[in-house]
Amino acid sequence: MEQVQEKGESVMIGELFGGGVSQFVLDIIALFSIYSIVVLSLNLEAGYTGIPNFGKLLGVAVGAFTVSALSGRLAILFHNLENPSSPITYKDYVQESAKLVFEVNKWLAENPLMAILLLFLTLAIAALAGGAIGYLASYPAIRLRGDYLAITLLAMAEAVRVIGYNYPPIAGGTLGMQVPNPFAAVGENRYAAVTAFLALMVLVTYVLYSKMLCSPLGRVLRATRDNELSAESLGKDVVSYRKKVIVIGTATAAVAGALYAYYTGGVIATAYHRVAWTFWPWVMLMLGGMANNLGALVGTFIFVVMRYSIIRYKTVFEGILPFNVVWLDYMLLGIALLVVLMLRPQGVLPEKPVRTVKKTFYDADRRYKIETS
Repeated sequence: MEQVQEKGESVMIGELFGGGVSQFVLDIIALFSIYSIVVLSLNLEAGYTGIPNFGKLLGVAVGAFTVSALSGRLAILFHNLENPSSPITYKDYVQESAKLVFEVNKWLAENPLMAILLLFLTLAIAALAGGAIGYLASYPAIRLRGDYLAITLLAMAEAVRVIGYNYPPIAGGTLGMQVPNPFAAVGENRYAAVTAFLALMVLVTYVLYSKMLCSPLGRVLRATRDNELSAESLGKDVVSYRKKVIVIGTATAAVAGALYAYYTGGVIATAYHRVAWTFWPWVMLMLGGMANNLGALVGTFIFVVMRYSIIRYKTVFEGILPFNVVWLDYMLLGIALLVVLMLRPQGVLPEKPVRTVKKTFYDADRRYKIETS
């Protein structure tokens, strides 16, 4: 399924020209998985720690740009090391991106182990790059509060997007760049394989985040969110915790951005904008319920199904609506958000007390063990 651009937003060919039920389900699962990783990271920052991160685009864009800038070049390097007698050469990688990726994909299809190595290596680099950018972003922003912090993070995210758009070696500028296909070995089953991998990644992320937030760390973060002075009075370094949360959240979002780049098969800076990768994740989180990881997944699923269905079938309403049909999904989802905020502002699944480590007590004679949580 190829990627095209419509008003600066990434749109799948299947969305425009229909497709079978199986393709519809695969698209829903894939988009749900990618957005779930972003929303879980936002839930860590905003839901559990109280950081109003309106710069989620920052991590997602860094991850995608890392893949576009490095994956093809690394694949060519690996190919040339393995085949010194017939190397792949180029003068301008950006201009020759499509041709070079075509050659690389043929080699990856014959070398699945190298494809797996390339996939996990670039994901690791994307996470490191996201964490580094998050660390840098935390310095000017971490001591700010409320609206000032949100605006600062939003401005940093926009700066990264503008750099990616205007510096072609990163993401191809106005033309974009193709990225290698690590799933080339499966042939026509590529999208099924990608979707299965994305579902596995969101499962791993959910388990790791749940374990982390059900530890004493989770209580510290909630204490920081509810009353910083109380947390500081108990000896907790609030600033340090907030920095770590921004680093972890940005690194996680970068992995999601890298996965989205591999899913679509290409990167163009205009597809990474604040509506799709900052505002929509906030809507998903508010819909599902903040400070509740399961609620974040539920909200993401509801939103993705609604929006994908609207995009897929909105052409039916052409000639009926008094406005351009391209705005239908924005209007309907905006109305849905208002209804949720009015009728159930805590979300579908509100925050619940989280049990942490179990404590063991014994009776006076130490004969009976009693476990509590």
